[in-house]
Amino acid sequence: MKFTLEAEHKAILEKLAKSGMTPVATAQRAQILLLKERGKSSSDIADELGISRHTAELWVKKYRSRTSKDSLEDLLNVSEGRGRKEEITGEARTWLISIACMKPKDLGYAAEVWTTSSLTKHIRTHAREAGVYKILGKSTIKPFRIQYYCERLDPDFDQKMHNILLVYKQLSLQFDKDGKLLPFEDGQITHVLSYDEKPGIQAIANVADDLMPNESSGVIKQDYEYKRLGTVSLLAGIDLQTGEAIPLVKGTHNSDDYIEFLKTLDGKYPKGDKIRLFLDNLKVHKSEKVQKYISSVPDRFEFVFTPKHASWLNLVEGFFSKMSRQMLKGIRVETKDELVTRIYKYFEEINEESVVYKWSWHLDDIDPTDKVQVETLFQNV
Repeated sequence: MKFTLEAEHKAILEKLAKSGMTPVATAQRAQILLLKERGKSSSDIADELGISRHTAELWVKKYRSRTSKDSLEDLLNVSEGRGRKEEITGEARTWLISIACMKPKDLGYAAEVWTTSSLTKHIRTHAREAGVYKILGKSTIKPFRIQYYCERLDPDFDQKMHNILLVYKQLSLQFDKDGKLLPFEDGQITHVLSYDEKPGIQAIANVADDLMPNESSGVIKQDYEYKRLGTVSLLAGIDLQTGEAIPLVKGTHNSDDYIEFLKTLDGKYPKGDKIRLFLDNLKVHKSEKVQKYISSVPDRFEFVFTPKHASWLNLVEGFFSKMSRQMLKGIRVETKDELVTRIYKYFEEINEESVVYKWSWHLDDIDPTDKVQVETLFQNV
């Protein structure tokens, strides 16, 4: 009989098998089930993992005979057996978890978050040993981990997010099933760009040459000391219909730079077409200088603003992340001008085989016939 894992179970088992934090017995059981699904025999699994054939067959049998009430965690965990019972009371357990839910700094320590050892030490100081790791392991409290979330600081968050998703939805309808941009219909054309700035890109120079990989060391080695040459700011837009990335690198980050970028777009696209930009709520984007320039090119620009504290809705953020990984990571230069040159070179390379950035999250809930709320001219702020 063919052995098959549920897709959700398989993903969990692969994580357990690879993680260095998984208990040895649990990781071994995960490996047994994964190897069995790959078509390995019990004998092959036993040889590969250094266990008995009976053990391999036992855990495969347990998985096959599980009921809907049995969770994967219950199946893989080691039974506590008939040994010594826990001596910690429910009251003590509650106290321990309440301490874990506090920050160390609130109790007079320097740290922002607990480690298992620091929490154990605190518990031992203020109560008898309570089995910190075991108790927290059975609860959902993990005070040594930080998970980020996004606070909704904009009272109009939902409306603004809907507006942005609406533009993404309408964009998606401009492509055929093969992902090719359909010809623009007669009438005024609207070019849609995702725009943002990446300020403070550091120009860093070596004080000693990099050591390249060799037979004795397979990594690039950089001297830990370096020389700061200053910073540059990148202003960039991604054309969401063609994938072209449009850069402007400056030594400053102000209204004049933003206006220069807008002028670049004005010179790039045919006169009479609309240019619609996604962008955030930075004050520079609404300064009096910017308003004056926009009024000099009436009906040229439209702006769709992301909600405050929600730049992740802007697709250019994904491009910046890719750029950081591909080009800026570990970069060392001899001059600040070299950094500027290499940034422009990166954009040339990207545009040789441009990729159209597309959004898919929650688009099925959007009615493309809704009207996009755009701004063509600002009021003084």
